[in-house]
Amino acid sequence: MDIVLDVLNRLRGHLLSSSSPMARPTKVLQCDSTSISFSDDSDSPYISDLDTSNAIHTASKLLHDLQPVAFPTETVYGLGALALDTTAASRIFSTKGRPPDNPLIVHVSSQAMLRRVLPPEYRVSRTYEVLMKHFWPGALTLLFPTDPGLVPPIITANQPTVAVRMPSHPVARALIAVADAPIAAPSANSSGKPSPTKAEHVLKDLDGKIDLILDGGACGVGLESTVVDGLNPDGNLRVLRPGGITVEDLERVLREEFQDEVSTPKVLVHRRDYTDEIMEEAPTTPGMKYRHYSPSVPVILMFTSSAPPPHDERISYTSFLESLRSRKPSGADTIKIGLLIPSDSPSLEKFRDTQGIEWCLYQMGRIDDPSITAQRLFDGLLSSERDGADVILIEEVKEEREGLAVMNRVKKAAGEYVWLEQ
Repeated sequence: MDIVLDVLNRLRGHLLSSSSPMARPTKVLQCDSTSISFSDDSDSPYISDLDTSNAIHTASKLLHDLQPVAFPTETVYGLGALALDTTAASRIFSTKGRPPDNPLIVHVSSQAMLRRVLPPEYRVSRTYEVLMKHFWPGALTLLFPTDPGLVPPIITANQPTVAVRMPSHPVARALIAVADAPIAAPSANSSGKPSPTKAEHVLKDLDGKIDLILDGGACGVGLESTVVDGLNPDGNLRVLRPGGITVEDLERVLREEFQDEVSTPKVLVHRRDYTDEIMEEAPTTPGMKYRHYSPSVPVILMFTSSAPPPHDERISYTSFLESLRSRKPSGADTIKIGLLIPSDSPSLEKFRDTQGIEWCLYQMGRIDDPSITAQRLFDGLLSSERDGADVILIEEVKEEREGLAVMNRVKKAAGEYVWLEQ
């Protein structure tokens, strides 16, 4: 009798597994960004390429079927769902494995659509009008008051503000406009991993978890948007997350637009110019509370110009390389190391030593052009992981212009810091 029951149970298990749905491979549809345009007097896109138009309409239908889709923005690839539908938004969290207290950014395609997510009585400040005039569409996210009757609390993590931006990537903006709905979209990757800047990055991570990726090529900025809070009583701007729009850009525009005013709003950077422990525990914007941007292998941030803190000391390159050799996998003759470093770094010559080391070099652009470093950062991390690196090294850049955003991401990705002798 026990044997019969065992056979029946095995047969039942086989039938259940056979009838369970299999994950379908994710479809990737190419989009020609150059075929998309917006006129000054219309929020609707003109799409001259039929395949691109069909791809965007297919994605729009999936969104309205409450399914998330991945699409390119100028910053990184986003995983989008209808922002004003709780069920749709919840599928972003389940697909990414995202903590529920990590809010989402809402993307709109026009000023008219912005009004649809704001409380009816809210009036946009002059400072925000200036910022939107200069940086929308673009890589700038602004915090606005939220009405939980309009924007589901799952989007804001029950915070009193909602983060909104208008992307400048033609595919992103066209998708939002065609869907005729605000789209919530964090980066299209498993939570905590480096953000994707190419469709192939998304496919490698989320294949079978989503139905569709719109492939609009590599992202131009390469880092997430700058998030700004301008709702403070003092009238100053607080940069909660540095990104594609630099602090210097913000300061320049405010100086120009407020030159005839009594005072110009200041631009204050979180953890550089001020701290807010309460907000860090209950963040109003993504990327503040949790460790982010980390590949599956250890990342070491190398400080080559910054002074070490009091409890740390500089070590020689020779000692550092020896410590890396000691990490080689058991039974291996060498250790494979991903090296993300400026193409003109003085340190580059120090890493020519190949004894026991196989280098995977990813040049991050010139030291004086941090925008290229920003553009290549996530691709360098993901490429190092793809190429089988055992350890990834990243050399620091100056925290100026896009370098501020680069170091913000690198410090969160790195599990170890080392200060090297100059």
